[in-house]
Amino acid sequence: MKYAITGNLDKPGLREAVAELIRMLERAGAEYIVDGRIASLLGAETQRTLAANSRDVQQMVTEAGILVAYGGDGTILNAARLVGSKGTPILGVNLGKLGFLAEFGPEEMEKAINDIDANRYMVEERLVLSARSTGIGDSVFYAVNDVVVDKSRSSRVIDVEMHINGHFAVTYRGDGVIVSTPTGSTAYALSNGGPIVIPTSNVIGITPISPHTLNGRPLIVPDASLIRLIVREGAEEVLFSADGQREGLLKPPAEVLVQKAPYVLRLVKRIDRSYFDVLRAKLFWGQDARAIRE
Repeated sequence: MKYAITGNLDKPGLREAVAELIRMLERAGAEYIVDGRIASLLGAETQRTLAANSRDVQQMVTEAGILVAYGGDGTILNAARLVGSKGTPILGVNLGKLGFLAEFGPEEMEKAINDIDANRYMVEERLVLSARSTGIGDSVFYAVNDVVVDKSRSSRVIDVEMHINGHFAVTYRGDGVIVSTPTGSTAYALSNGGPIVIPTSNVIGITPISPHTLNGRPLIVPDASLIRLIVREGAEEVLFSADGQREGLLKPPAEVLVQKAPYVLRLVKRIDRSYFDVLRAKLFWGQDARAIRE
């Protein structure tokens, strides 16, 4: 197994965490390569030993058996975009705050490496969305969390007309619409009243942003659905984004098509932790705030 190490260069503690991981891998006799940008941050002695192990990020994805990504969820989303359809499993190490996608902390990496060596781990497949619009040419946006169509800088509400598999479903009046994967159900969609969805579910969530009608409710559809969102008027421009990292401005009338991507995201997961454990740890799910104060 060859490990490829990358991460968010702006995260405090990255240099120390990577240096410690390299020491662990060398003690274990494991093969590894390192993002050249991170290698340049390490000490002179470490840099000399890494001379033959440094790669640019695209080379790393091609060579890696597992891509180790240090940072927060944004770092994992970026790593997922780098991997794309290659299918390289991503092991997320949390240097951020919430860290829903990052499975491990830096202090857990020695156990993680030992478990991987002993085949005591699993690779979980997650739905990815693809989205396109004639307003941005032939570009296809891919999203692990969500595709969002919103009113951009306008103060006016917009009407987003939604069709599912060619059938008109509903018009949401408000600030826009979030189309989310199960993974993204705990991201932007959750803050707008969407449901928590088990990440391995074969569904897509549709959540209105600040709806101006009480009957504008979130919707769950099968992941085989083709979702067509149309903004005919109401704003000078519409913002179309994927995972908050890729975006484009559309001029109404604007149309966005969203569907399941032809590949999945593969995440390295431990076998002794369930998704419900994560919810309780990250969101304090089910805890009574009154009991916490006591």
